[in-house]
Amino acid sequence: MKHPVAAPPAPLVVALSLAAIEGVLLIGYGILELANTVGSRPAVGLTTAAFFGLYGAGLVFCAYALHRGSSWARSPVLLAQLIQLGVAWSFRGGSTVAVAAALLTVAVVTLIGLLHPQSIDYLSDEE
Repeated sequence: MKHPVAAPPAPLVVALSLAAIEGVLLIGYGILELANTVGSRPAVGLTTAAFFGLYGAGLVFCAYALHRGSSWARSPVLLAQLIQLGVAWSFRGGSTVAVAAALLTVAVVTLIGLLHPQSIDYLSDEE
């Protein structure tokens, strides 16, 4: 625990909150995937559920670590947002434009929060 007294700055709180929400939604998706696993291809359903569950749990853990001031957690969250930008790009056009816009908005806001100077200062190892 690096910052026992100082609360994380607002941009970082927004970023870690969005990352935590993404993580919870990914865990939920993993549970839904597990519930919809069909008997003819159980390995696909189980591995997909495990992937999304672990991915979501990792994001939630990193969000918690960011709140506690652990600078290492910024990289996995940042990488997750870059992946999400690619996913948003794949949803552009047709009936999924709203999904693409939501994914893009969350990823960009999270990236801005992570890269904000106050967030960088809070997570810095320098005194």
